[in-house]
Amino acid sequence: MKIFYGWRMVGAACGIQFLLAAFLTQALGLYIAVLSDEMGWSKTTLSGAAALQSVEAAIIGPVLGWIMDRVGPQKMIRLGMVLFSAGLLMLSQVNAVATFYTSAILMAIGASLSGYFPLSVALVQWFEKFRARALSIMSLGLALGGLVVPLMAWSIQTWGWRYTAGGTGLLVLLFGLPMAGMILRRPEDHGEHVDGIDPALKTVESGDVPAVPQVEFTAAEAVKTRAFWMLAIGHGLALLVVSAVNVHAITHMKEGLGYSVATASWVILIMTFAQLVGILMGATLGDMFDKRKVAALCMLAHALGMVCLTFANDMTMLMAFGLFHGVAWGLRGPFMQAIRADYFGRNAIGLILGLSAAIIALGQIAGPMVAGVLADLTGNYQLGFSLLALLSALGSLCFILATKPVKPVANQ
Repeated sequence: MKIFYGWRMVGAACGIQFLLAAFLTQALGLYIAVLSDEMGWSKTTLSGAAALQSVEAAIIGPVLGWIMDRVGPQKMIRLGMVLFSAGLLMLSQVNAVATFYTSAILMAIGASLSGYFPLSVALVQWFEKFRARALSIMSLGLALGGLVVPLMAWSIQTWGWRYTAGGTGLLVLLFGLPMAGMILRRPEDHGEHVDGIDPALKTVESGDVPAVPQVEFTAAEAVKTRAFWMLAIGHGLALLVVSAVNVHAITHMKEGLGYSVATASWVILIMTFAQLVGILMGATLGDMFDKRKVAALCMLAHALGMVCLTFANDMTMLMAFGLFHGVAWGLRGPFMQAIRADYFGRNAIGLILGLSAAIIALGQIAGPMVAGVLADLTGNYQLGFSLLALLSALGSLCFILATKPVKPVANQ
């Protein structure tokens, strides 16, 4: 039986997500903890590199969406893999803040061109009935990348952070470029159908015909809806917490709680296993429940996890942080793009997601910076992490308010 090509793309997208997560998203905290000791740079300085990545995403997000809608993803993702590799190779040679920032910008541009946003846009074009499942399986790569954190910590301790960065840069080229070549544009351009189901063969009895036909919004129409803004703000508040955890959690456990980097990396491993559980829940049940309400509950779990991390006085609370934050991240993350595609359709989804990315990036910028600056001012992360927990809870309200928009009849 022929396997629908869309599922092959899901596998390739999962692999690319794994590379980005293992060597950047999940490993950034390790590099920052080591560079803080070796270089003596402040937390604000180190957080600035993470903020630069988000600034870059805010600037080029709408442009990427426009390009995706017109030329497709493959060439862009290939270029992203090359730039990401170049950033890691430059990181291995860092001796000054300027070089560190340059490497961070290269990695950021590479991740933007080949990461979650373009991969999601590509998969949204290939799936409708199984959209949440496809995006959740793709996100398994992000979670599986977290499983490599202890291995990355061992490599840094054994071989040094420079050899680790350089070696992973070469691995990106070796494995990333072939997987990028598997990502194609719309299924109709390659003799396929959405979900692998020929519309002529769909029957009401089989349940394949949706009760309500998909309404297509233009980008201009989408930005006029409350749902667009509530989803963007809620998503931004979620990444406020996620980005701060990725950058500062290991340093907080090391300096604020007195654990070694190796022990802290095992807490991140627990978080990653919980993230895997959340992703599998989304892949199994995501197309059966109201994604908006699930996202709202996940934001409350993010907030509870941050409280546990902030005031942890033993490993039990750190494990609770890992469970709450990990499950919430894994379950909520893939739903973000699926909700927008459900609400606004496929035709302009690249530009709609790109405009959303520009707003969401503000949360990615603010999270590490707020935590880092307040830690430098107060001597610990308690105030910054507490504020992030409060804002995460506020994000739950945003998703509650993000009800499905109705397109004016005159414009349909």
